[in-house]
Amino acid sequence: MTEPVLTQLGETLLELGPVRDAAPADKDDPWRAARDDRGVLWLVLDVPGTSANTVSRAVLDGLDRQLDAMAEDPPTGVVIRSAKPGGFAAGADIAMFRELESAEDVADMLTRGQAVLDRLEGLECPTVCVVHGQALGGGFEIALACDRVIAVDGASFGFPEVNLGLHPGLGGTFRLAERIDAVEAMTLMLTGKTAHTRKARSLGIADTVVEERHVMAAVRAAISGEIDSHGRSLTDRAMALSPARSLAARKMRSMTEDRATKEHYPAPYALIDIWEAHGGERDAMQKAEIKSFASLVTSETSRNLVRVFFLQQALKAEGRGEDCIAHVHVIGAGTMGGEIAAWCALKGKTVTVSDPDIDALARVMRQAGQICKDQHKSGIETRDALDRLMPDPDQLGVPKADLVIEAGPEDTEIKAKIYGDIEPRMKKGAILATNSSSLSIAALAKGLDRPKHFAGLHFFNPVSKMQLVEVVTHGATNDTVADQLAAFCGSIGRLPARVRDYPGYLVNRALTPYLLEAIQLIEDGHDKAQIDAVAESFGMPMGPVELADQVGLDICLHVADSLRAGLDKPMVEVPGWLREQVENGDTGKKAGQGFYTWEDGKAKKSDPPKAADDDAEEIADCLILTMLDACVECLRKGIARDTDQVDGATIFATGFAPFRGGPMHYAKGRGIDDIVSRLGALAEAHGDRFRPDDGWQDLR
Repeated sequence: MTEPVLTQLGETLLELGPVRDAAPADKDDPWRAARDDRGVLWLVLDVPGTSANTVSRAVLDGLDRQLDAMAEDPPTGVVIRSAKPGGFAAGADIAMFRELESAEDVADMLTRGQAVLDRLEGLECPTVCVVHGQALGGGFEIALACDRVIAVDGASFGFPEVNLGLHPGLGGTFRLAERIDAVEAMTLMLTGKTAHTRKARSLGIADTVVEERHVMAAVRAAISGEIDSHGRSLTDRAMALSPARSLAARKMRSMTEDRATKEHYPAPYALIDIWEAHGGERDAMQKAEIKSFASLVTSETSRNLVRVFFLQQALKAEGRGEDCIAHVHVIGAGTMGGEIAAWCALKGKTVTVSDPDIDALARVMRQAGQICKDQHKSGIETRDALDRLMPDPDQLGVPKADLVIEAGPEDTEIKAKIYGDIEPRMKKGAILATNSSSLSIAALAKGLDRPKHFAGLHFFNPVSKMQLVEVVTHGATNDTVADQLAAFCGSIGRLPARVRDYPGYLVNRALTPYLLEAIQLIEDGHDKAQIDAVAESFGMPMGPVELADQVGLDICLHVADSLRAGLDKPMVEVPGWLREQVENGDTGKKAGQGFYTWEDGKAKKSDPPKAADDDAEEIADCLILTMLDACVECLRKGIARDTDQVDGATIFATGFAPFRGGPMHYAKGRGIDDIVSRLGALAEAHGDRFRPDDGWQDLR
């Protein structure tokens, strides 16, 4: 009798059945191998010491050794899959990129890595990759080197390299374009989007989709040649012709320019150039891919985007504690409360949500269904999420909740009334948190019986898309409570930034002067679209005027008024015409009218007049430097932990130009002395609000 192979795959994965030649693997080897009774070699990727596989030099070297062994004793077929319950592989080991100092080092590594995948692709026996969960980046490229791809229901495939200022580098640029429609392949690579199970099947990435219990039968069918691959389409044949590719490439560049400029994000343009020049010529495409990737990975843009990746990892680490929160009760079924409730239910929490407006509770349920759809949840997953989300007009969930999140109006008296009603009914040890965006946490805690169990939990709109959550503590907040809230954020897939109570906390303290300076620039006679264009040219995802409309002008004014009284220096005074506009109901996108008119969710903008270089520099500095100065103030006062936290929080909550690596990283690169000098000049010209904070001296 032989032993079942690799029982460590876990309960969620299949046992592979009887095997022969099952020798124990080296404990540091990321690959484990065994043959079944049909002579099929099963290669199982299980990078030691990690919860998710990443593709590193060790993974590629290990695969090369397995290929050497196959050459000595050829199998009848090869099956590759992952031992990690979470998925196949989450892409490349990003830490490698920091170790590579020159383009030559990168090119050498890629050349060796591509040779390994070429060997895998060239095996004479049939090869099958079984993918559950995510196959991203290098993991996707391993799958593409196999003859057939079997997707377990729920699998997804993608090339997110563009988010790191890169494109695929292990043959993905040509293998994906050979496997599926070339334009569809380019679209996936240029956008970094993920193809989920059904989409992957329809595109031809996956040859079949099965449930886990049917994987063995699907593998046998693939090995025996019973699963056909997609043939090349007429579009593919057309794209083999240079004129057709050139026309498509022009359209791709035009679409890319709407999302990112070549100056700031060169990777998608480099990918389009490679495909236009060499599409359909594998050897030329392979060489061009290596050369281009090596150039990009050592660029400032890519290094800064890799930095952003590690900032994200640091924020994730804040949420890796033990999560003790199973039941969440949300008070308020408005835009924020509804999304918080829906997101928590989607992420596995039992959620009750209360609101005196029954129609609002009904909207929450519809909203939850749409979020599930947007997150590509299956029918069963959507059903389960909606089962966990319960409208609770009588607040019966309050005594059972581990966490109560108040998402009521931004009014201290209303919140105090809510707390007075709710707190006595909460169970011992339960946490009360407010989603306030600017009100003092310490002031809100004054009337509570258990202030130690109270903190801010500031989500950003829309909750289903914005990754950051500020965990805001006041002087009396218990450290354990802060730890539990950070772990809760991690458990629902959000990035906790632990900050201290302060007007606007960290993010709104930085963002508000940026928005107010835009209003002042309008007051001074600058064109609003021109202001937005300058900010977008700097690298912001949208200009401050459009952003103010998106946030809501009423909310912007409320936050500004809340901040003004508690700060050491003045801010822009909101002009009377804007207050009148808000009083008339023209509050921005949600009203259809703000600074801009909004139609179908988009701001109607005319082409702005091009600003002279000096004017553009003045506008950019007024907007950006006041944000940087607020960040420095938060560092000096200990509101934020360090410059990395500031950079991570502002990038993931405001979209601060990621290719610049964050506001503090940008400041250090530009030069602290230069910024302090420029702030001083702006203070002389425009007033004390630009006076440089004393904390700049600590950054020199």
